[in-house]
Amino acid sequence: MKQDVRILLLGEPKVGKTSLIMSLVGEEFPEEVPPRAEEITIPADVTPEKVPTHIVDYSEKEQSDDILRDEIVKANVVCVVYDVTNEETIDKIKTKWIPLVNGDAEKGNKVPIILVGNKSDLRCGSSMETILPIMNQFSEIETCVECSAKNLKNISELFYYAQKAVLHPTAPLYDPEDKQLKPLCVRALSRVFYISDQDNDRILSDAELNRFQKSCFGNPLAPQALEDVKTVVWKNTSDGVQDNGLTLNGFLFLNTLFIQRGRHETTWTILRKFGYDDNLELTDDYLYPELRVPVGCTTELNHLGHQFLQQLFDKYDEDKDSALSPAELRNLFCVCPYMPWGAEVYMTVSTTDEGYISNHGYLCQWTLSAYLDIHRCLEHLGYLGYPILTEQESQTAAVTVTREKEVDLEKRQTQRSVFLCKVIGPRGTGKTAFLQAFVGRNITKTGNSNSAFSPYAINTVQVSNQEKYLILNEVDVEAEFLKASDASCDVACLMYDTSDPHSFDYCASIYKQHYMESNIPCVLVASKVDLPEVKQLHGMTPAEFCYKHRLPPPLPFSSLFLDSTSKNIYTRLAWAAMYPHLNGSDMSNTSFWLRVALGSAVVAVLGFAIYRAVARLK
Repeated sequence: MKQDVRILLLGEPKVGKTSLIMSLVGEEFPEEVPPRAEEITIPADVTPEKVPTHIVDYSEKEQSDDILRDEIVKANVVCVVYDVTNEETIDKIKTKWIPLVNGDAEKGNKVPIILVGNKSDLRCGSSMETILPIMNQFSEIETCVECSAKNLKNISELFYYAQKAVLHPTAPLYDPEDKQLKPLCVRALSRVFYISDQDNDRILSDAELNRFQKSCFGNPLAPQALEDVKTVVWKNTSDGVQDNGLTLNGFLFLNTLFIQRGRHETTWTILRKFGYDDNLELTDDYLYPELRVPVGCTTELNHLGHQFLQQLFDKYDEDKDSALSPAELRNLFCVCPYMPWGAEVYMTVSTTDEGYISNHGYLCQWTLSAYLDIHRCLEHLGYLGYPILTEQESQTAAVTVTREKEVDLEKRQTQRSVFLCKVIGPRGTGKTAFLQAFVGRNITKTGNSNSAFSPYAINTVQVSNQEKYLILNEVDVEAEFLKASDASCDVACLMYDTSDPHSFDYCASIYKQHYMESNIPCVLVASKVDLPEVKQLHGMTPAEFCYKHRLPPPLPFSSLFLDSTSKNIYTRLAWAAMYPHLNGSDMSNTSFWLRVALGSAVVAVLGFAIYRAVARLK
């Protein structure tokens, strides 16, 4: 909504433009009227819409044509004043003033015009019979107000309508020639409808209508008012009411009726509540709320975010099979201008036997989105109506910014629940198969029927009886040298092919370049162990290399045999990411992994023993 309103008064000499301004400000008819009133600013607190309003007078004698053109450009709305007793001033509306204001303007960019019939105290009847054909001819005319500067009739109403024409413009919403809502308005109101239809039955029930009414206007409708609304829709449309609820067509008809009856501020209140600007586009403030993420911090969805997304999943999982079919997924994102998830999502997360996105996979994909591109994630949550449905200030309420990684290292503990693992190795090592195995797919057996490729795979792993998200990111190797940004992560998985003699040498060089002097833990994985092993052409064997650099010994992996040993690699990667301070000899020791497994049990036993000892002392 505009921050202030600039109203320009135009018209023939002696029609009373200056008198109208002075009567409004002085609340009485002026005895002496100057040739032109100085620009007047009415403070926000005394205007109905609580917006500062500037009123500008024009005098043909006092001002040049250049000044006039400049004022028209600056004006938000133009009041064309005519004398109700003078037919010539009425004729000049269409022959002179409207062409002057909007003659060169395109249809969508015309300045709104209010026709003002002054000196109504000097005429018995109304001038509306003469004015109506002009209003029908020019779509930019918002309304016509007959008033009298002398007896103060309709003076404040005139300026209220002028304000309203700027703050609640008709032009973006409605086409007066076709007598119907414009396509952009239909699109925006359809999104409002789908978000408000919380059970996804394509009908707004009484409960949904009342929640919508309370969200937009602060109060629910009285039961009789609700019935009256539905009766009006039912009488005027064939399909506006169904099962005692309002359909999309009924909802659109209701807003058309508001606009036709001059109550377009009602529709604008709805649209602005749902994030729209004057051009019926979602505002940047709504879609991209400010969120500061310091260096070394990450972003995760919190319990509020998960709760909202789960409710959304339940709403669109129409067959209640705990999975979203492609059609259900399209319906879920129907309120977005584009499909946020491409075909690669089916390679990134776990899917059902039918190839649908499971409930678990759906939450994993949102977690990945929040971690990799929080601003795009906030945008999508905005499209889906998060702040409206949850009554939160913005989508940032769904997100937690974690503390800096350096602090975690210092304190030797972390509250983070999402960790990034870079999977690095020469091409042909089996990195893609390693990622797909993580989400439960064996591409060597089933083949990759999906032509899409994703460099990411995300799933959950159990660490200390806590569920953590692990993101695997396959790094594409184009040269011997890896960029520092490609190496940055919570844990590095260096993968080599046991059947390729040159494979390990690359991993060793990457380790020395990026990880030897860093705090990032490394885990080596020996892939394709189902094939005959060959000697690696490096100065030492992989096992000797790991011993020398105090790394855990290489972990065997085969995409042909996804047994518990292979699957345990992902748990080890998550452990290494969660406890980076143990990177070194402790982690290379087999007993470390035994302690990891037994740690929580030992703590519980010790706690119970201490409790019994204290009880005996009492």
